[in-house]
Parts: sequence; C-alpha cells; structure tokens
Amino acid sequence: MKTIIKTLALSLFVSTSFAATSLSVDSSKSKVEWFATKVTGAHNGKVEIKSGNLIMNGNSLEGGEFVIDMTKITCDDIESKEYNTKFVNHLHSDDFFSTSKFKTAKLVITNSRLGKGGHYDVFADLTIKGIKKPVIFRANVSKDGKVVTADAEIKFNRTHYDIKYKSGSFFQGLGDKLIHDDVKLKVKLTTK
Repeated sequence: MKTIIKTLALSLFVSTSFAATSLSVDSSKSKVEWFATKVTGAHNGKVEIKSGNLIMNGNSLEGGEFVIDMTKITCDDIESKEYNTKFVNHLHSDDFFSTSKFKTAKLVITNSRLGKGGHYDVFADLTIKGIKKPVIFRANVSKDGKVVTADAEIKFNRTHYDIKYKSGSFFQGLGDKLIHDDVKLKVKLTTK
C-alpha cells in the first residue's frame, strides 16, 4: 500500500512539474511603447522586441521574459525629420540609454499571482544599462486556441538605471527644462 501511495504521489509530482509550457513571443505581433513627460510636454515612441517567451500552465501565467532592442528606439510625436533624428540620437547617447554599450534591455518575470478582477500581479526584474531593479505591475492575459496575449503597463524610475539627465531629483534650478523621472511602458506580447 505504501508503494502505491508513493507511486501516485510521484506521478502527481511529475505531471504537475512538467505541465508548464514555454511559448515563444512573436516579435512581429508584439510591441513596446514608451511614454515620458516633462514640464513643458511629453514624448512617446516605440522599441522593438528582440525575443521573448511566456511560460503558461494551462491558462495561467507562470513566468516569462522579453528582450528589447534598444538600438531600435523611435520617437513618434516629433514630425520634423531633422529634430526627430536629433532627439533619437540623444536617446542613444550616455545622457539616456548608452546604446553603443548596452544594446538590449530585459524584463524577467520572477513571480505572478492571479489578482482580483482577473488580472495578474506580476513581480519582475527590469534590466536597463546593465542595472537590474525589481518592478511590480498588473498584466491581463488571454488565450485564443494556442495563442496567448499579455498586456501590461509598466512604470519605472529612470534614475534607478543611471538616467539622470535633467532630473529634478539630482539637479536644481531646471525650471521648464525638467524631465520627470517616471517612464511608462505599454507592453503587448503575443505568442506564436
């Protein structure tokens, strides 16, 4: 009898341990939009997803990660081609993302739990410029056949990643030149 119980327990453990499935993110159907504000206005744009995966256990989100190609950052709100190019080049510089040294950023889900209302409370590590910091956000996850879609808004403080350019937390007397510290990312991940 003890042998049967041990066998059943082992079978249950094995079946639940291997139930999670890693699904690759479809970069062509996924996107990351960024939004930043300053005293006199705001800017927004996109960054490309290089790779990623979502780990699902049935319909439940268990983990995942995605890598952003920071060399492909764009600005969508500046119409002048000349000023847009100048602005994006500044984002590539050491004042902001130092993309010649740090070509990618990465988010890795460390834990998630189903929250009230059907969303997930997600705990993750966000790495920008080689600096890893924890972030917490809500995500909505849906499944259509074998395709999973996850939507989230992630806020982070740019100064935690050594992006201090015109930050009121580090410089005084900026007046209308001040750029706010919080940056928002709207993320949509769709699996293949």
